[in-house]
Amino acid sequence: MLTAGLANLISASHMAILPILTIPDPILRKKARLIERVDADLRRLMDGMLATMYDAPGIGLAAPQVGILRRLIVMDPAKDEAPKNPVIMVNPEILTRSDEMRIHEEGCLSIPEITAEVERPARTRVKYIDRHGKPQEMELEGIWSTLVQHEIDHLNGVLFIDYLSRLKRDMIVKKFTKAKRADAL
Repeated sequence: MLTAGLANLISASHMAILPILTIPDPILRKKARLIERVDADLRRLMDGMLATMYDAPGIGLAAPQVGILRRLIVMDPAKDEAPKNPVIMVNPEILTRSDEMRIHEEGCLSIPEITAEVERPARTRVKYIDRHGKPQEMELEGIWSTLVQHEIDHLNGVLFIDYLSRLKRDMIVKKFTKAKRADAL
């Protein structure tokens, strides 16, 4: 399922902090593929993604953000010293969204230091496969609902800046493209 090289990298580094891709990396705009089975390699990737998310620090991370085009997300909105409450979803799919909306100041590990208010449904019902390969359904609201929608967007090549005006989005992308070019020199 994972490439041999990636599986070796993950097992060799054991809970390695994975490199997070930033815009304008083209992988962030690709659609992730379904995961066929939950196995030891996938669980190592889950652990690596959680370690990476907590280290960043962030509250959510999707596999495409670490260069893996598979439908896997990890989330935990717990702040600072609050007890960790991670949720891992394989092949997550939104079943229902509420008509009631919620505005939240979103940020993204793939677009560092940029935040913007995004309006999304306040509640979502999601089906997914858990860490043990078992099908699950979960009703999410508030920050959890925003978070799961943001991370599932990543699996479809959508970024939170896509909800902004074209002008704002273009300015952000231009800033990161310029910075990447400067780093390459």
